Amino acid sequence: MKHTKLYLCLGAGFLLMALPSVGQSQFAAPGTLLNPVPATTSAATDDSVLTIKTRVDEVNVLFIATDRHGKFVRNLNQSDFSFLDDHKPPEAIVNFRRENDLPLQLGLLLDTSGSVRSRFDFEQTSALGFLQQTLRPNFDRAFIMGFNTHSQIAQDFTDNIHLLEAGVHSLHDGGGTALYDAIYRACREKLSKDQSSQPERRALIIISDGEDNQSEVSRAQAIEMAQRSEVIIYTISTDDSGMVLRGDKVLQQLADATGGRAFYPYKSKDITRAFASIEEELRSQYIVSYRPANFDADGRYRAIEITALRKDLQVRARKGYYAPRQ
Repeated sequence: MKHTKLYLCLGAGFLLMALPSVGQSQFAAPGTLLNPVPATTSAATDDSVLTIKTRVDEVNVLFIATDRHGKFVRNLNQSDFSFLDDHKPPEAIVNFRRENDLPLQLGLLLDTSGSVRSRFDFEQTSALGFLQQTLRPNFDRAFIMGFNTHSQIAQDFTDNIHLLEAGVHSLHDGGGTALYDAIYRACREKLSKDQSSQPERRALIIISDGEDNQSEVSRAQAIEMAQRSEVIIYTISTDDSGMVLRGDKVLQQLADATGGRAFYPYKSKDITRAFASIEEELRSQYIVSYRPANFDADGRYRAIEITALRKDLQVRARKGYYAPRQ
């Protein structure tokens, strides 16, 4: 993240602190959320956005572009897009680049509760196939976390597929579901930007039915922690009923809030396709960095609109963020 400056008054002196700027998920500076904070209950609040707690100098937005057939388009330039912040062009575009070669830091979160027992073995196999195809030795890393009533790290960060495989196979199904706790813990303890000394992309791949019945933190708090950590969440539903259930809607909200994507594989073979789509998307992203025009720290919601100038292209990105209030 880039170069937001926060001045903190301490007595009669001022301490200048260099802070990262707001990333694609538009979150407050990592490390400021030490304990879960109750979510705002205002009816106007949208779970997919978050009020920023620090002043914004630059906004970074990660996005993808697809053609009319849904295929990723990777060879576009800044001039191929229109960018609006709060319905106005940015004051300046600071940077634009294709973000397909940064190291990946991946977390694989496997729901091991009793409700996913029917497809548990196949999901383990599909997850390992995904890691084998995605991780580049000595470059990308992943960790394995299983969760039911509690979450546990089955294998810490590594690029060793054999260790990751052992971690996946060490998980056993049964118990309740504390999905939000697992997301919160994974982002805070494993994917926090404070733990990184180099640019990288962070993502969680969650395999679950989305039915949380044990978490101590709320869905909004889990989303906030993911946004603070600049983590993209991809979800794969284990529901094979053929209907859209409450948990499926939760998985969609988690993905939408962080710029990810939700998958609903009805058949077991569709799970493999979902993983393949995630792998391709992680290699097909763009990032734009800009300074908003006429920015006021007034707490208002500011919409982000990125559109392709070619009518046959579609763009997927976060829809906006809340400015800080001073």
